[in-house]
Amino acid sequence: MATDALTIHESAETTGWSPRMLRYIERSGLVVPARSASGYRLYGAAELQRLRTLRELLQRFDLGLSDVVFALRLGNDAELRSAVEEWFEAEPAKPEHVAVGDWLSWEQGKAEKLLAAATATPTTIATELTGGTIG
Repeated sequence: MATDALTIHESAETTGWSPRMLRYIERSGLVVPARSASGYRLYGAAELQRLRTLRELLQRFDLGLSDVVFALRLGNDAELRSAVEEWFEAEPAKPEHVAVGDWLSWEQGKAEKLLAAATATPTTIATELTGGTIG
């Protein structure tokens, strides 16, 4: 192993990030260390600097890691970036088939269905799609 690089545990002790967080940071693409021939993560001076400046960035702007990960994804994914920009620019508009007095309850129903779908199991979804019968 190179003497000018630290293992994940040594890097965790040096930087204050836990090994678990260092793995998350790597999976997210924010700081990707080199690997030894046997697969160990090797953090050199450049990676340690990136970890230090990442912590400074988070503190300076009161961000969470997920905010920076999203910013990276936004910068790399043109379709996502376009969809987010469109969302910011869009004005809320009542669907034509919904009466003015029903718009709030219609939107509430859509939101409840979305939340239910996000927490539903595949069996629940299949049951709802088939009207209560599966198979």
